[in-house]
Amino acid sequence: MLSPVLEKLLILQDRDAKRLGVEAQLKAIPGEISLVEQKIATEKAAIDTARNEMRHLESEKKLLETEIGSAEDKLAKYRTQQLSVKKNDEYQALTHEIATMEGKVGELEEKELGIMYSIDAAKQRFTTAEADLKQNISGHESRIATLRERETNLKAELATVNAEVATAREPVEEPALRLYDRIAARQMPVCVPLRGGKCGGCHLKVSSEVESGARGKSTDGELATCDQCGRLVYWES
Repeated sequence: MLSPVLEKLLILQDRDAKRLGVEAQLKAIPGEISLVEQKIATEKAAIDTARNEMRHLESEKKLLETEIGSAEDKLAKYRTQQLSVKKNDEYQALTHEIATMEGKVGELEEKELGIMYSIDAAKQRFTTAEADLKQNISGHESRIATLRERETNLKAELATVNAEVATAREPVEEPALRLYDRIAARQMPVCVPLRGGKCGGCHLKVSSEVESGARGKSTDGELATCDQCGRLVYWES
């Protein structure tokens, strides 16, 4: 049969274990939120990449349009000049310039057409990617909202558990409480049963004196502690 002191300590240990569990869950939440936020940042970066690709192509198209406009202006100028020249060699020179410029305009327009196709493809990729990624982001944001709600609930639960721990500590005698706190500061659980002469914490065999103390047969009435790990041990009938 357990001593009254051990019964009180086991109740306290149960409350402490619950408290530690809630604290561990609370401690993990910021890290979980951070991971989800990183996923959101990655999704947003992917949207920006797709958008920037499209903008880059549109900028290239505008530059080409300017270049084509400049080439067409030169072409028109050469044709106007050709109408006014009277010398054959000047006429032939302008004919050559016109042919060269027409070839350049043709190349630029072909390049512009290719970029226009690329822009259409990029817009399609962007629209698809944006829809998918925004859906992912929405899911991530819902996950964060759930985690924050859980954090609030855990804080409320922790306040309740702390009150239960304080209540469980009140009836424990001071010497036993000091011993419990000293052991709890380095390892949990504090109170463990003896099974087959072995400590339920470190699973090593205890001395006969410790076993006798755990059975309540010690002469000084002190709480029995494991020779190896220092936990409080009790006999489990």
